[in-house]
Amino acid sequence: MFPRPAGGLVPLDAVARVVRTVGPSSVDHQGALPSVTLSFNLRPGTSLGDAVQSIQEMERSMNLPATINTSFQGTAQVFQDSLRGQGLLLLAAVFVIYVVLGILYESFIHPITILSGLLSAGIGALLTLMLFRMDLTVIAIIGIIMLIGIVKKNAIMMIDFALDQQRLGEESPERAIYEACWLRFRPIMMTTMAAIMGTLPIALGVGAGSELRRPLGVAVVGGLVISQLLTLFITPVVYLYLERAQRFLSRRAKKRPALEGPAVAEAGE
Repeated sequence: MFPRPAGGLVPLDAVARVVRTVGPSSVDHQGALPSVTLSFNLRPGTSLGDAVQSIQEMERSMNLPATINTSFQGTAQVFQDSLRGQGLLLLAAVFVIYVVLGILYESFIHPITILSGLLSAGIGALLTLMLFRMDLTVIAIIGIIMLIGIVKKNAIMMIDFALDQQRLGEESPERAIYEACWLRFRPIMMTTMAAIMGTLPIALGVGAGSELRRPLGVAVVGGLVISQLLTLFITPVVYLYLERAQRFLSRRAKKRPALEGPAVAEAGE
Protein backbone atom coordinates (compact mmCIF):
# COMPACT_ATOMS: atom_id res chain seq x y z
CA MET A 1 0.00 0.00 0.00
CA PHE A 2 1.27 3.45 -0.90
CA PRO A 3 1.01 6.14 1.77
CA ARG A 4 -1.83 8.50 1.01
CA PRO A 5 -0.45 12.05 0.89
CA ALA A 6 -2.22 15.01 2.28
CA GLY A 7 -4.87 16.47 0.00
CA GLY A 8 -5.93 13.04 -1.47
CA LEU A 9 -3.65 13.22 -4.58
CA VAL A 10 -1.43 10.31 -5.64
CA PRO A 11 1.73 11.27 -7.57
CA LEU A 12 2.12 9.70 -11.02
CA ASP A 13 5.59 8.35 -10.19
CA ALA A 14 4.02 6.14 -7.54
CA VAL A 15 1.99 4.08 -10.04
CA ALA A 16 3.74 4.51 -13.42
CA ARG A 17 7.08 5.16 -15.05
CA VAL A 18 7.23 8.04 -17.50
CA VAL A 19 9.53 7.65 -20.52
CA ARG A 20 9.89 10.18 -23.33
CA THR A 21 10.09 8.61 -26.81
CA VAL A 22 8.83 9.05 -30.39
CA GLY A 23 5.33 7.72 -31.16
CA PRO A 24 2.56 8.12 -33.75
CA SER A 25 0.62 11.34 -33.72
CA SER A 26 -2.62 9.42 -34.26
CA VAL A 27 -3.78 5.79 -34.24
CA ASP A 28 -6.38 4.73 -36.78
CA HIS A 29 -9.14 2.36 -35.67
CA GLN A 30 -11.56 0.13 -37.51
CA GLY A 31 -14.26 -1.59 -35.52
CA ALA A 32 -12.73 -0.48 -32.18
CA LEU A 33 -9.43 -2.14 -33.15
CA PRO A 34 -6.21 -0.36 -34.18
CA SER A 35 -5.64 -0.61 -37.93
CA VAL A 36 -2.96 0.17 -40.50
CA THR A 37 -3.78 1.12 -44.09
CA LEU A 38 -1.43 0.10 -46.92
CA SER A 39 -2.10 1.71 -50.30
CA PHE A 40 -0.97 0.52 -53.73
CA ASN A 41 -1.20 1.60 -57.36
CA LEU A 42 -1.42 -0.48 -60.51
CA ARG A 43 1.38 -0.66 -63.02
CA PRO A 44 0.48 -0.06 -66.69
CA GLY A 45 -0.94 -3.27 -68.14
CA THR A 46 -1.72 -4.82 -64.74
CA SER A 47 -5.33 -5.59 -63.84
CA LEU A 48 -6.86 -5.13 -60.43
CA GLY A 49 -7.56 -8.86 -60.20
CA ASP A 50 -3.88 -9.71 -60.65
CA ALA A 51 -2.90 -7.14 -58.00
CA VAL A 52 -5.41 -8.52 -55.50
CA GLN A 53 -4.19 -12.07 -56.14
CA SER A 54 -0.54 -11.04 -55.66
CA ILE A 55 -1.34 -9.32 -52.37
CA GLN A 56 -3.21 -12.39 -51.12
CA GLU A 57 -0.28 -14.66 -52.03
CA MET A 58 2.11 -12.31 -50.22
CA GLU A 59 -0.16 -12.37 -47.17
CA ARG A 60 -0.15 -16.18 -47.08
CA SER A 61 3.64 -16.31 -47.41
CA MET A 62 4.17 -13.89 -44.48
CA ASN A 63 2.49 -16.24 -41.94
CA LEU A 64 0.79 -13.45 -40.02
CA PRO A 65 -0.34 -14.24 -36.45
CA ALA A 66 -3.96 -15.12 -35.83
CA THR A 67 -4.56 -11.85 -33.98
CA ILE A 68 -4.07 -9.83 -37.18
CA ASN A 69 -7.01 -9.59 -39.57
CA THR A 70 -6.63 -8.30 -43.13
CA SER A 71 -9.21 -6.95 -45.57
CA PHE A 72 -9.39 -4.83 -48.70
CA GLN A 73 -10.93 -1.38 -48.84
CA GLY A 74 -11.94 0.98 -51.59
CA THR A 75 -11.89 -0.21 -55.19
CA ALA A 76 -10.37 -3.60 -54.33
CA GLN A 77 -13.22 -4.33 -51.92
CA VAL A 78 -15.82 -3.33 -54.52
CA PHE A 79 -14.08 -5.62 -57.02
CA GLN A 80 -14.21 -8.58 -54.62
CA ASP A 81 -17.84 -7.90 -53.71
CA SER A 82 -18.81 -7.79 -57.38
CA LEU A 83 -17.18 -11.15 -58.08
CA ARG A 84 -18.58 -12.81 -54.96
CA GLY A 85 -22.18 -12.81 -56.23
CA GLN A 86 -21.56 -13.58 -59.89
CA GLY A 87 -21.73 -17.36 -59.45
CA LEU A 88 -25.12 -17.12 -57.80
CA LEU A 89 -26.25 -14.77 -60.55
CA LEU A 90 -25.36 -17.31 -63.24
CA LEU A 91 -27.10 -20.12 -61.36
CA ALA A 92 -30.18 -17.96 -60.87
CA ALA A 93 -30.25 -17.13 -64.59
CA VAL A 94 -30.05 -20.81 -65.56
CA PHE A 95 -32.76 -21.73 -63.02
CA VAL A 96 -35.13 -19.05 -64.32
CA ILE A 97 -34.55 -20.25 -67.89
CA TYR A 98 -35.29 -23.83 -66.80
CA VAL A 99 -38.55 -22.78 -65.13
CA VAL A 100 -39.71 -20.77 -68.13
CA LEU A 101 -38.90 -23.61 -70.54
CA GLY A 102 -40.60 -26.12 -68.26
CA ILE A 103 -43.79 -24.03 -68.32
CA LEU A 104 -43.54 -23.60 -72.09
CA TYR A 105 -43.10 -27.28 -72.93
CA GLU A 106 -45.00 -28.64 -69.89
CA SER A 107 -42.14 -31.00 -69.19
CA PHE A 108 -39.30 -31.37 -66.72
CA ILE A 109 -37.04 -33.21 -69.18
CA HIS A 110 -36.96 -31.21 -72.41
CA PRO A 111 -35.61 -28.02 -70.73
CA ILE A 112 -32.59 -30.10 -69.69
CA THR A 113 -32.08 -30.99 -73.36
CA ILE A 114 -32.10 -27.32 -74.31
CA LEU A 115 -29.74 -26.36 -71.49
CA SER A 116 -27.30 -29.17 -72.30
CA GLY A 117 -25.48 -26.94 -74.78
CA LEU A 118 -24.66 -24.33 -72.15
CA LEU A 119 -21.81 -26.44 -70.77
CA SER A 120 -19.90 -26.43 -74.04
CA ALA A 121 -20.55 -22.71 -74.48
CA GLY A 122 -19.26 -21.90 -70.99
CA ILE A 123 -16.17 -24.06 -71.44
CA GLY A 124 -15.50 -22.41 -74.80
CA ALA A 125 -15.79 -18.92 -73.33
CA LEU A 126 -13.43 -19.74 -70.43
CA LEU A 127 -10.88 -21.43 -72.69
CA THR A 128 -10.90 -18.44 -75.04
CA LEU A 129 -10.34 -16.04 -72.15
CA MET A 130 -7.46 -18.19 -70.92
CA LEU A 131 -6.00 -18.38 -74.44
CA PHE A 132 -5.88 -14.58 -74.72
CA ARG A 133 -4.78 -14.24 -71.06
CA MET A 134 -7.81 -12.25 -69.95
CA ASP A 135 -9.36 -12.24 -66.49
CA LEU A 136 -12.91 -13.30 -65.74
CA THR A 137 -14.05 -9.76 -65.05
CA VAL A 138 -17.58 -8.48 -64.54
CA ILE A 139 -17.83 -7.49 -68.19
CA ALA A 140 -16.74 -11.01 -69.21
CA ILE A 141 -19.45 -12.54 -67.01
CA ILE A 142 -22.00 -10.27 -68.70
CA GLY A 143 -20.79 -11.71 -72.01
CA ILE A 144 -21.29 -15.26 -70.70
CA ILE A 145 -24.86 -14.37 -69.70
CA MET A 146 -25.44 -13.08 -73.24
CA LEU A 147 -23.93 -16.30 -74.54
CA ILE A 148 -26.43 -18.35 -72.52
CA GLY A 149 -29.33 -16.67 -74.32
CA ILE A 150 -27.88 -17.16 -77.81
CA VAL A 151 -26.94 -20.83 -77.31
CA LYS A 152 -30.29 -21.58 -75.70
CA LYS A 153 -32.06 -20.10 -78.70
CA ASN A 154 -30.21 -22.42 -81.09
CA ALA A 155 -31.24 -25.48 -79.09
CA ILE A 156 -34.85 -24.27 -78.91
CA MET A 157 -34.98 -24.18 -82.72
CA MET A 158 -34.16 -27.88 -82.92
CA ILE A 159 -36.10 -29.19 -79.94
CA ASP A 160 -39.26 -27.23 -80.72
CA PHE A 161 -39.27 -28.49 -84.31
CA ALA A 162 -38.63 -32.09 -83.21
CA LEU A 163 -41.46 -32.01 -80.68
CA ASP A 164 -43.86 -30.63 -83.28
CA GLN A 165 -42.87 -33.39 -85.69
CA GLN A 166 -43.55 -36.03 -83.04
CA ARG A 167 -46.91 -34.60 -82.01
CA LEU A 168 -48.28 -33.81 -85.46
CA GLY A 169 -46.64 -36.39 -87.71
CA GLU A 170 -46.35 -39.17 -85.11
CA GLU A 171 -42.73 -39.78 -86.12
CA SER A 172 -40.11 -41.52 -84.05
CA PRO A 173 -37.76 -39.38 -81.92
CA GLU A 174 -34.78 -40.40 -84.06
CA ARG A 175 -36.45 -39.28 -87.28
CA ALA A 176 -37.85 -36.12 -85.69
CA ILE A 177 -34.52 -34.87 -84.32
CA TYR A 178 -32.78 -35.77 -87.60
CA GLU A 179 -35.20 -33.61 -89.57
CA ALA A 180 -34.87 -30.85 -86.98
CA CYS A 181 -31.09 -30.78 -87.38
CA TRP A 182 -31.34 -30.92 -91.15
CA LEU A 183 -33.99 -28.23 -91.61
CA ARG A 184 -32.91 -25.89 -88.78
CA PHE A 185 -29.22 -25.92 -89.67
CA ARG A 186 -29.46 -22.85 -91.93
CA PRO A 187 -31.31 -20.53 -89.49
CA ILE A 188 -29.05 -21.66 -86.65
CA MET A 189 -25.94 -20.84 -88.69
CA MET A 190 -27.40 -17.51 -89.80
CA THR A 191 -28.18 -16.33 -86.26
CA THR A 192 -24.88 -17.62 -84.91
CA MET A 193 -22.82 -15.92 -87.62
CA ALA A 194 -24.78 -12.70 -87.12
CA ALA A 195 -23.99 -12.78 -83.39
CA ILE A 196 -20.31 -13.57 -84.04
CA MET A 197 -19.92 -10.77 -86.59
CA GLY A 198 -21.70 -8.35 -84.27
CA THR A 199 -19.37 -9.02 -81.35
CA LEU A 200 -16.19 -9.54 -83.37
CA PRO A 201 -15.31 -5.78 -83.42
CA ILE A 202 -15.64 -5.76 -79.63
CA ALA A 203 -13.35 -8.80 -79.37
CA LEU A 204 -10.76 -7.20 -81.65
CA GLY A 205 -10.67 -4.12 -79.41
CA VAL A 206 -11.01 -1.22 -81.84
CA GLY A 207 -11.58 2.28 -80.48
CA ALA A 208 -11.09 4.19 -77.26
CA GLY A 209 -11.73 2.23 -74.07
CA SER A 210 -11.84 -1.03 -76.00
CA GLU A 211 -9.70 -2.87 -73.43
CA LEU A 212 -12.64 -2.73 -71.02
CA ARG A 213 -15.07 -4.31 -73.51
CA ARG A 214 -12.73 -6.87 -75.06
CA PRO A 215 -13.43 -9.69 -72.53
CA LEU A 216 -17.14 -9.50 -73.41
CA GLY A 217 -16.52 -9.93 -77.12
CA VAL A 218 -13.89 -12.64 -76.63
CA ALA A 219 -16.19 -14.64 -74.34
CA VAL A 220 -19.14 -14.43 -76.73
CA VAL A 221 -17.16 -15.22 -79.89
CA GLY A 222 -15.21 -18.10 -78.33
CA GLY A 223 -18.27 -19.60 -76.69
CA LEU A 224 -20.32 -19.40 -79.90
CA VAL A 225 -17.62 -21.04 -82.01
CA ILE A 226 -17.13 -23.96 -79.61
CA SER A 227 -20.83 -24.45 -78.92
CA GLN A 228 -21.71 -24.32 -82.61
CA LEU A 229 -19.25 -27.12 -83.32
CA LEU A 230 -20.66 -29.29 -80.51
CA THR A 231 -24.36 -28.37 -80.23
CA LEU A 232 -25.41 -30.17 -83.42
CA PHE A 233 -23.86 -33.35 -81.99
CA ILE A 234 -24.57 -33.06 -78.27
CA THR A 235 -28.18 -31.81 -78.35
CA PRO A 236 -29.62 -34.66 -80.51
CA VAL A 237 -27.89 -37.29 -78.37
CA VAL A 238 -29.18 -35.76 -75.13
CA TYR A 239 -32.64 -35.42 -76.67
CA LEU A 240 -32.83 -39.10 -77.61
CA TYR A 241 -31.61 -40.34 -74.23
CA LEU A 242 -33.97 -38.09 -72.28
CA GLU A 243 -36.85 -39.00 -74.59
CA ARG A 244 -36.25 -42.68 -73.81
CA ALA A 245 -36.08 -41.88 -70.11
CA GLN A 246 -39.38 -40.02 -70.31
CA ARG A 247 -41.07 -42.91 -72.08
CA PHE A 248 -39.69 -45.37 -69.52
CA LEU A 249 -41.03 -43.27 -66.65
CA SER A 250 -44.42 -42.88 -68.31
CA ARG A 251 -44.73 -46.65 -68.82
CA ARG A 252 -43.92 -47.27 -65.16
CA ALA A 253 -46.52 -44.69 -64.14
CA LYS A 254 -49.16 -46.45 -66.25
CA LYS A 255 -48.34 -49.91 -64.84
CA ARG A 256 -48.49 -48.80 -61.21
CA PRO A 257 -52.31 -48.26 -61.00
CA ALA A 258 -52.89 -51.61 -62.73
CA LEU A 259 -50.82 -53.40 -60.06
CA GLU A 260 -52.48 -51.59 -57.19
CA GLY A 261 -56.06 -52.16 -58.42
CA PRO A 262 -56.55 -55.87 -57.46
CA ALA A 263 -55.03 -55.30 -54.04
CA VAL A 264 -57.55 -52.59 -53.29
CA ALA A 265 -60.42 -54.75 -54.54
CA GLU A 266 -59.43 -57.69 -52.29
CA ALA A 267 -59.15 -55.39 -49.33
CA GLY A 268 -62.65 -54.09 -50.00
CA GLU A 269 -64.12 -57.59 -50.19
